[in-house]
Amino acid sequence: MDGILLINKEKDMTSRDVVNKVCHLLKTKKVGHTGTLDPMATGVLVLGINKGLKIVNEITSLDKEYEAEITLGINTDTLDITGNILEERVVNNITNEKIDKVLNTFIGNYHMEVPLYSAIKINGKKLYEYARNNEKVDTPYHDVYIYDLKRISDIKNNKFSIRCKVSKGTYIRSLVRDISKELNTIGVMSKLNRTKQGNFDIKDCYSLKDIDNNNYKLLKIEDVLDLPLVEVKDEDYKRVINGNKIKNSYNYDKLVFLKDNLLIAIYEIDKEDISLLRPLHMFI
Repeated sequence: MDGILLINKEKDMTSRDVVNKVCHLLKTKKVGHTGTLDPMATGVLVLGINKGLKIVNEITSLDKEYEAEITLGINTDTLDITGNILEERVVNNITNEKIDKVLNTFIGNYHMEVPLYSAIKINGKKLYEYARNNEKVDTPYHDVYIYDLKRISDIKNNKFSIRCKVSKGTYIRSLVRDISKELNTIGVMSKLNRTKQGNFDIKDCYSLKDIDNNNYKLLKIEDVLDLPLVEVKDEDYKRVINGNKIKNSYNYDKLVFLKDNLLIAIYEIDKEDISLLRPLHMFI
């Protein structure tokens, strides 16, 4: 049982909780996720199962789409509705038109301050560990990209929702904080649903109940990679299955090797000698 499993994560579960549950249901210890969702968040959680773990990094790097609710007028230590309230303000004169104008300014390169409550490490310690110990630390900034950002509901009772498509490493909580700041107020993320990761759509995801009822299907590793699928040549077969470098007679920078439709390996161009291909992942 090797492949990729698409889960629609429920609220109030950590991503690790989901992994542990799937390990139990599928009777394997080799399960890993490809991008953490906070406990309050729902939506697409892509899991690698057994040999599927080998391509976790390729999936983690994919762009993601979210729908988020923003609640204006409060600020918390976690930047979401679950945190301790640090400040409250009266919100005035925030219109749909003003929100749309502000959202449009965020599309493109985004210099994002990482939330203090996150797993990013500084000097070997996770940021949330500093926060929980009340230790001061300078939070880092990351350069990410906002491909699309739109309001999908009218503002009502200081709340409105957005849909965004973002690059790897984007914290929606940080985006919400900065949107609120540009609206001359404060705000937190009050809901979050990941609707897409790469080409993995929430409509194709399974619930944990589906897994328990054996009502699911694993995606094949070779089918989820946006790479050419190539039948390995007979003269290269022995070298490929032994993980050796080969001449790049295939004219690809990166490709998936098959033998009689069986997944063999992923190879990529050798940066030290571009006339060669070297193994990236082996599957036999």
